[in-house]
Amino acid sequence: MKMSQRLITDRPREKLQAKGAAALSDFELLQALIGSGNAQADVSKIARDTLKIIKTNGADVTYEQLQQVTGMGAAKITEILAALELSKRYLLDSDQPIIDSPEKAVDQLADIRDKKQEHFMCLTLDGANRLIAKRIITIGTLTSSLVHPREVFADAITDRAASIIVAHNHPSGSDSASEPDLEITRKLVQSADLLGIQLIDHIIITKLTHKSIL
Repeated sequence: MKMSQRLITDRPREKLQAKGAAALSDFELLQALIGSGNAQADVSKIARDTLKIIKTNGADVTYEQLQQVTGMGAAKITEILAALELSKRYLLDSDQPIIDSPEKAVDQLADIRDKKQEHFMCLTLDGANRLIAKRIITIGTLTSSLVHPREVFADAITDRAASIIVAHNHPSGSDSASEPDLEITRKLVQSADLLGIQLIDHIIITKLTHKSIL
């Protein structure tokens, strides 16, 4: 979708102003930095091609490599390289892990494997999938955990999270999703769409296994 076709609130610069830079994905951050396209390519294509180069080369990307991006002019190349150099000089790596797979999410939730009651958990993530916070949303009975979308998303909104991963344990040892599990997942997906906070996954965790519902 072209930038001009997006809702104002979904455009990277407006989203950054409203929610902060951490709420943007890598792709959106580049779109915000590049600003606009030209006759050769629109901003989305320029950002997409640039992101591929940065993912391959990291902060050591060169002027010559960015020159290969169709639609990328000298001024934008200079801005991107300057931003990358400043980040190398002054910004420290966060000690918060990047959660980009169900396995990494489960690593953060290993403490609920042996719980005798269902614990419904939420991981809030920034635009780079870096963990912001891990929270217990509810603690249920031996067989069920009642949860409402407002409880799940309240802290995610406060965190200015770009996305969340939710999970709960099954003390029974079964990693099969129950109908209530599926129902709350459907409600969370609907709420996520309305709030603009992506629901990446809902994971069932047992003592020995885990399974994604989404």
